[in-house]
Parts: sequence; C-alpha cells; structure tokens
Amino acid sequence: MQQRQIVAVGMVGCGFYAQNHLHAWADLRPEGAILAAVCDMDPGRAKAAGVKFGVPHFSCIETMLEAVPLDLLDIATRMDTHRPLAAIAAELGIAAIVQKPFAPTWEDCIAVVEKARQHNAWLAVHENFRFSTSMRAVKKVLAHGTIGTPRWARLSWRTGFDVYRGQPYLAEEAKLVIQDLGIHILDLARFFLGEVERLSCETQKRNPKIRAEDTATIMMRHTSGAVSVVEATYAAKRGDDPFPETLLEIEGDEGSLILSKGEKLTVTTQGLTFEDHVGGPLLHWTSRPWHASQEAVLHTNRHMFERFRLGLAADTSGEDNLKTYALVEAAYEAAASHASVKPKAHVT
Repeated sequence: MQQRQIVAVGMVGCGFYAQNHLHAWADLRPEGAILAAVCDMDPGRAKAAGVKFGVPHFSCIETMLEAVPLDLLDIATRMDTHRPLAAIAAELGIAAIVQKPFAPTWEDCIAVVEKARQHNAWLAVHENFRFSTSMRAVKKVLAHGTIGTPRWARLSWRTGFDVYRGQPYLAEEAKLVIQDLGIHILDLARFFLGEVERLSCETQKRNPKIRAEDTATIMMRHTSGAVSVVEATYAAKRGDDPFPETLLEIEGDEGSLILSKGEKLTVTTQGLTFEDHVGGPLLHWTSRPWHASQEAVLHTNRHMFERFRLGLAADTSGEDNLKTYALVEAAYEAAASHASVKPKAHVT
C-alpha cells in the first residue's frame, strides 16, 4: 500500500476534553496531519474552535462531510453518539478514531466494529493513557526484562478533584467511574500484564449527589498468572491529591518498579534501586496538573495518524479495545453478582 503523505482530519466534538485533541492535531500539522474542519452540535462552540484553529466549522456532520474531503474523522463526543457517527464515517469509507468509552454497551461496541469491518474502514479507539510518556517508560522497563516477569501489580487512580464541574453530565450517568475512568486503568493493566482470565469487583457510591458508583476496586487474574489490583475513585479525600496521574506498583520475579506522584519512577533490580523522572516536558498548550493527560493525547494522535498513513492497525484498534471494554462489562457484572467473572470475547 502506498503511504499517504497528507491526511485530512475532521474533528467532531469541540467540548471540554476535545480541546486537547484540537491542539494535538494542530501540533501534528508539520508531520502531515492537517486539521481540515471541525463540527459540534453547539454552533457557538463549533465557531469558536473553527476560528481558533483557522478551519471551517459546522454544526451538522453531514454538511461537513459533504463540504470538506476528509481522510480521518476524530470523534470526541458523548459516548451515546459514537455508534451513529462511526457508522456515517464507515459508510463513506472514512477512517474513524472514537473517543473512549467506545460506546454505552457491549452490543453497541460490537456493532461499531462490525460496521467498520463491513465497509473495510479503518477504526481505532482514543484510549490515551497507555501512550503517555510515563507509561511508555514503564513499558520499556518491562520490555527490557529489568524486573523479570511481572507477577503482581497495583494500578491506582484516586482523586477528589471535582470532575463534575467540567463535565456535569457525569453526575447523571447510570455507570460512572468504571466506564469513564476505570476503563483507562483496566487498559493499562492489559498493556502491562496481558489479557485477563477472570476478575472480581466491589463498587461504592460515596458521593450522595451523584447517580452511579464513584469508587471501584477490581482484582484480576491474568492469563500469564499475574494478579493485578485496579483502583479508581472520584471520592478520595487527600491532602496531596495526585490528579490526574495514575500511580502504580509492579513486582516481577527479579525486581519491582513504582511510579509515584510527580511521575517519579523507582526501579529495584539485582539489589540496586534507581530513580528517574519519566514525565514529558510541558507543551505550549499544556499546563499542570492536566499536563500528564494532555500530552498523552498528542502521542495518541500521532500514533493513530502514523498507523493510518501506513495502512496499519492502531495498537488500540476497535478490535483491541473490545478486550478492554469486556473488562468494564465484567467488572459491573462482578460487582452486581458478588462473584468472579470471566470477560466476554468477541468471536468474528
């Protein structure tokens, strides 16, 4: 397949978190990813993004796709819109990146993947935590065998940051912390330790003003034999809140590593301990404390763009993300049944 030199990108959704996508695409312009148009159902928000990034703006997806030739559609909207938007892209032969969570239900996720397959359309999920500089540093240590084979891990995302202020709709979601945030940490567990054989889960609603769970504790047995504990909460009360960082510990048969607040990585191997700061530098559009999350968007977009341009599947393709979404589904089932649950598998 001949490599594409220039990729025209359309952005659907110009809200709170989508601003990071927009900045990332703008930064990738010298590499050949050209932000060509933006769309949002709120005309004012669409116009603001269009003016800011110097591209045409639309409030109707069909109108945008008729007016502007696009190669790649970045969908950063509410998850209930992902299935119809991805279907429009697939039917037109346009590649699509879908923001996580993939869709509201397992059945919706399967439908999005099958629609893309039916039309031979490239599809990926914007699962960005695994692309952050600090997580890539952890993966590199594991890949080099520095701590041996991973046997146990704790991955933790605990904060009291007011996530409802920027995204007030979260307070009304029927499913919250596992589907919105825990999905990232579950994906990291797969990224570091491999696929999951079974899991158990306990959830809590500690904030009385919200509808769904704001705290989840998940224990997983991986097919490798490793065991991991995934923690996610929006209800922590901490004086030294690490928001929005993921903290983790991984123990191998020849050593261990700890990623602590401030993106400090401590590695112990062969009786020696080393420390290093593994976070990336601030970008012109990022700021603390959001930087750890923001810079991951740039790396994710670059990965998506490069893989699409080469005609290769993304690491977080639609098919791959089904394996992460299956862990979300299993966690809710386990919490409801108080039993260990085997994740679903998508059979093609």
